[in-house]
Amino acid sequence: MRSVILLLASNLGLGYAPVAPGTFGTLAGIPCFWLLADRPMAFQAGIYLALLAISCQVAHRAGRIYRTADDGRIVIDELMGYLTTVLFLPFSWPTAVAAFVLFRVFDITKPPPVSTIDRMMKNGLGVVLDDVAAGIYAAATLRIGLWLLAKF
Repeated sequence: MRSVILLLASNLGLGYAPVAPGTFGTLAGIPCFWLLADRPMAFQAGIYLALLAISCQVAHRAGRIYRTADDGRIVIDELMGYLTTVLFLPFSWPTAVAAFVLFRVFDITKPPPVSTIDRMMKNGLGVVLDDVAAGIYAAATLRIGLWLLAKF
């Protein structure tokens, strides 16, 4: 069970990248976006919520194994942050790339309350929730950008 937890926590090994494991871990979101994008919204929401619950548990258990709540190898939270960014959007490569860049910017810079969540909640829920919060910022920015592009 331990190896399954660590495999999931690392997004099938992407978290073991020697540099920028969070960036590599976020890459796992792109095929997930492609798989979910054309599905009904209720289906997307159900899968998202299930993955959110699983991610919190996996991050918590991996943190206990690594003896640190937010070990760099735990990147399942990046997957959830990216999926938050693209939830309910149609798939296109420009959208996927813009979402990737925006999510990484907000995840790295951690504007409030992302930074507060990151600092105050040192467990699986906190590890995932700060990335979800960064994903909400990225989602809002992306949708405003897409709206502006459609208008002009």
